[in-house]
Amino acid sequence: MRSRGWAGSTPSSDEEAISRILSAVDEVVAEHGAAIHLADVARRLGVTRQTVYRYFPNADALLIASAMRAVNGFIDQVAEQVSGVNDPVTAVVEAISFGVENLSGDPQLENLLTRRDEGEAVTSLTSDTAIAFCLAVFQRLDVDWTLHGFDTAALRDLAEMTLRTVQSLLTDPGQRQRDGDALRRFVARWLGPAILYPRMTSLEIPERSHAPVAN
Repeated sequence: MRSRGWAGSTPSSDEEAISRILSAVDEVVAEHGAAIHLADVARRLGVTRQTVYRYFPNADALLIASAMRAVNGFIDQVAEQVSGVNDPVTAVVEAISFGVENLSGDPQLENLLTRRDEGEAVTSLTSDTAIAFCLAVFQRLDVDWTLHGFDTAALRDLAEMTLRTVQSLLTDPGQRQRDGDALRRFVARWLGPAILYPRMTSLEIPERSHAPVAN
């Protein structure tokens, strides 16, 4: 960890550095809104932009991490909601549905996902920061991912698709907004087969016999 800057008070660990960066993000957003720059955050902390870049690649990553942290104990809440569920479809569908129901209406997250600055695209939830957050949720579930055909790459892809689903449902819930059982049936119907796919493709299919059929 870099030792210079930090207004004369160097963090004792990377975790503390990240926490202080995100606290600075919260302060900047509160004063100036979501259109922040890494330079704004660095200036508030008394460090260079390169120091902030060490932990976050861009302003969107800062905002996403700040929004995720603002959802107090969300990973714990999801883990408790699906505790004891071993089936990957049931666990992921419940995690997505629980997330949509509980994140909907969060002002910081909604502002992040719907803002457009000078014609820029809407912020994506599929940054490395958000995917790492989603993978942390997956690791807390009682699912044997290897048993169900998920290696590291496949689990990362599932995290991306999970986040895309959450973002879509949060930003455009549709004319007929779903919740409860209706939401879970909808997510399970269209995402469930994708979750089963790695396990299905890993099963060995026995070769058909080519012996001639007796007359």
